[in-house]
Amino acid sequence: MGNYALFHHKKVRLTYLIMPPLTQTLGPWLRPSKAKYANMLSEQKDLMTELIAQLPRFHYFHQNFHYSVTNWLPFYWHGFRQTTRYTYVIEDLSDIQKVWDGLLPNIRREIKKAQNRFGVEVKTDLDIEAFLDVNEMTFTRQGMKLPYSRDLVRRLDQACAQRDARKIFFGFDRKGKIHAAVYLVWDENSAFYLMGGGDPELRNSGATSLCMWKAIQFAAGVTKKFDFEGSMIEPVERFVRAFGAKQYQYFSISKTNGALPLLIQGAKLLKQTMGKKWKR
Repeated sequence: MGNYALFHHKKVRLTYLIMPPLTQTLGPWLRPSKAKYANMLSEQKDLMTELIAQLPRFHYFHQNFHYSVTNWLPFYWHGFRQTTRYTYVIEDLSDIQKVWDGLLPNIRREIKKAQNRFGVEVKTDLDIEAFLDVNEMTFTRQGMKLPYSRDLVRRLDQACAQRDARKIFFGFDRKGKIHAAVYLVWDENSAFYLMGGGDPELRNSGATSLCMWKAIQFAAGVTKKFDFEGSMIEPVERFVRAFGAKQYQYFSISKTNGALPLLIQGAKLLKQTMGKKWKR
């Protein structure tokens, strides 16, 4: 059995099947198979081919498959392209001391620096507006606008809060200044670092590392894994790797049906809808 999650976007009579804002992965979901390996691959081919045939007509397609999807050959055979991207996952949160021991020394130093030198404490009782203010600072520092609307984040936050599936971690100093913030969502299988931000003038205090660690500690009580949702930005990759997470590759799948201008429009649309949550 297979299912396919889709996000449609129509613009000037063009149809895009793309990633929604603040969504890391979509693509096919296939029920785990108990068949022999060769037969399992045959099943995957048949199911994915059937799913591809059911896709609506589109001008541009782009989706990031979950890292558990390791076979994209049926899409290749139907003219799709693939780029390998990476995420980082702490696979087992059951032993939080083991997770702490897995942190690289520089992250442990940053956490202790935030607490001891800067007196940063982590609170979780502020609202989404306080988070958006910190989140926006990170983009403003780099001359960028927030790549998603505040209203979108408000609606997402309301939906997650109603399901008791989100928590926001704020790092405060003794003067009440917010240094950094981490927005966490989770389900029964994994927690996900969805968004974050920090005050550019206080970004060397170690508060981001401390907030992330507190988020990981909390996640250990509600789910099994912690997914940093990855980044192809070198300094960010270095930061999340230092938390002892395991690297997973995932497939970024795309296809264009049309002329070159559609490629240009599709690229612009991707930049607008996906944004870059990972900025430091």
